[in-house]
Amino acid sequence: MSSADASADSTEEAPVAETDEAREGLLARLTDELGDALVGSHLVAGDDLWIRVDRDAWLESARLLRTGLGFTYFSFLSAIDWMPSPYGRSMDSQVDRTLEDVASADPEPIEQGVAGGDTRFQILARVNDVPGHRGITLKADVPDNDLSISSWIGVYPGANWHERECWEMFGIEFSGHPKLEHLYLPGAFEGHPMRKDYPLLARHVKPWPGIVDVEAMPDDGDGEDES
Repeated sequence: MSSADASADSTEEAPVAETDEAREGLLARLTDELGDALVGSHLVAGDDLWIRVDRDAWLESARLLRTGLGFTYFSFLSAIDWMPSPYGRSMDSQVDRTLEDVASADPEPIEQGVAGGDTRFQILARVNDVPGHRGITLKADVPDNDLSISSWIGVYPGANWHERECWEMFGIEFSGHPKLEHLYLPGAFEGHPMRKDYPLLARHVKPWPGIVDVEAMPDDGDGEDES
């Protein structure tokens, strides 16, 4: 084989696994244990597994994964607001919409990610079985009229500050958390900046400093005078 052939082979994409017995077995076990509380899943063979559980089974799922299935390593917990931002992309100040534009615009449809969803807000968390080289991402819907869910810190103490950040930035309460208080914002701060409908008013008053106007290049003076 020539060096050129070897180089070409090295750039070919690795074949996609057709089966994944370890993750398929894990999903089957979770389905058996959680029953109807497991409301959605997404498995990519050879890559990863996501499950969506009922909000009432959020804490139960954590206990099952840690004590029953060996997922003792807590990676992260966060939230997501799936509502499309009514203000456009904040980094593109030239196309930002004014508050008047937002008020008159029709809302865009909400589309959740893998494993589906029925609500605008979702909680996400990831835990790992390090010796077994396994990881799983969990999701749970949080209804708009009751932004609350059980705290994980009794099972995964490392979730403490993650839940505080979610409460601060999204306004989601974690039942059973002993001390929900601000991490980043002043104590008297009002609002939740990570919500898509939270207006960053400074962006509508002063252009983003990283944006520059594009101007035509000046004449280099080499052209002939046509007058």
